[in-house]
Amino acid sequence: MSAPEIVFDEVSKFYGEVLGVNRVTLRIPPGITSLVGPNGSGKTTLMNLLTGLVHPDRGSITVRGFSPRDPERLMRITGYATQYDAAPRGATGFDFVCTSLLLWGYDSRAARTRAAEALERVGLTEAAGRKVAAYSKGMRQRVRLAQAIAHDPEVLVLDEPLNGLDPVVRAETIALFRDFAARGRHVVLSSHVLQEVDVISDQVILIANGMVVAEGRIRNVRDEIDERPSQFLIRCSGASRVASLLFGRDHVSEIKMVDGREGLLVMTRDREQFAAALNEIALAGHTIESVLPADENVDALYEYLIGGQR
Repeated sequence: MSAPEIVFDEVSKFYGEVLGVNRVTLRIPPGITSLVGPNGSGKTTLMNLLTGLVHPDRGSITVRGFSPRDPERLMRITGYATQYDAAPRGATGFDFVCTSLLLWGYDSRAARTRAAEALERVGLTEAAGRKVAAYSKGMRQRVRLAQAIAHDPEVLVLDEPLNGLDPVVRAETIALFRDFAARGRHVVLSSHVLQEVDVISDQVILIANGMVVAEGRIRNVRDEIDERPSQFLIRCSGASRVASLLFGRDHVSEIKMVDGREGLLVMTRDREQFAAALNEIALAGHTIESVLPADENVDALYEYLIGGQR
């Protein structure tokens, strides 16, 4: 049997006359998927549609076989952590998570056990008895994550889950996401921490103006943009001479000196010809220390696809 998917089929959502998302068609496999886009691009609307908080004006959605219009069944398999503080005034971290489990139908004993386990997973055992209002930003982020994972969902939907986390907790949180994904589950997150997106995501979905502008693995998405030149960062000795040798090639469109004239940023329209040219230059006696792609990351894809507007 094929793996269960999250499917958006020609989905549009309007808020009055304001466009939320427009004709979105996606098939999201299990694993870690990052939604990337500037504020107002439609990321939160997609997550709210996925979790049934809002419904599409057009099109249909299924989440591992369930419709968001069936909230009772959907929420049994879904955990959603938004950016917004939702703990009742005066509630402790333990109360916040435990009450959510009671609302999901767990009895008191099971709710208390699961709440304690979830808080331990996000490193909040010692702070569980403290009021959420006294938590730091990073701790409030973690208690919302504990609430989302407490009932062991098959789909985690997380709005900016890495905001406010120190490096150690961030690494632990990413490890938690990977553990969920390794068990065949969905982790769908939005993030502006693009370095982590590059590292942890199985795929990215780039969104602009309510539309999906690209999706897939970062390298694969980049390879599909044939009309755009590729960028490479070259470390070499005698950078000025190497630049002059490259600039005469038809496939090279631009060269910039970088890092105190010790490196080159080269734009080429043909990767194979570029590689061949570098081989020729190296065989002629010029030292090429390293060649790195400069556009296989989310920042660069945004530069290509929507001009880097954030």
